[in-house]
Amino acid sequence: MISVAKLYGLVLSGGKSTRMGTDKGLIRYHGIPQREHLYHLLGQVCEKTFISLREEQVKELPKDMKYIVDEDEYRGPYNGLLSAHHQFPEVAWLVLACDLPLIDADALKQLIAERNPKSLATAFAQRKNPLPEPLCAIWEPEALKTSVAYLESGVGTCPRKFLINNEVQLVYPKNPNVLLNANSEEDYRAALAKLTTA
Repeated sequence: MISVAKLYGLVLSGGKSTRMGTDKGLIRYHGIPQREHLYHLLGQVCEKTFISLREEQVKELPKDMKYIVDEDEYRGPYNGLLSAHHQFPEVAWLVLACDLPLIDADALKQLIAERNPKSLATAFAQRKNPLPEPLCAIWEPEALKTSVAYLESGVGTCPRKFLINNEVQLVYPKNPNVLLNANSEEDYRAALAKLTTA
């Protein structure tokens, strides 16, 4: 019988949002900053939840929110992922990028229900393009331990490439719109249009 690691939630919001031109974590799709909206969503389904961010962003957070400051040891999303892993190495992380305006509690519950702790990760994917979404996924502790060796080997820094080359449980969301990434002004308008017609 495999022992299932505890599940913590992590909102990745330490990026510079250069394509959007404004901090994606502060955009208010649901009446509050997006990173806070995702924090509360994860809080419904995870034992503990944290926001991953840069040191200078800490002062912008409400006082009651738990956070993990990026250690700046790695590049890109791995910066936040592995900073969290270093603090809690025995837990699995349900990770959400802060640019997912349409993700909802039903989708998170589906991902958790289809979690396979024997795989390195359980990740959402689109049926028409079945590649793992590393920033809408459950990363088991072993995946993050193995990621350190992947990064130190120098073959790459992309979490998606890491998942593609390892055993991952793919989950196809009942509502494929939940994986819409809002990285630009155009994406932002598309997300707002979908939210108003939902």
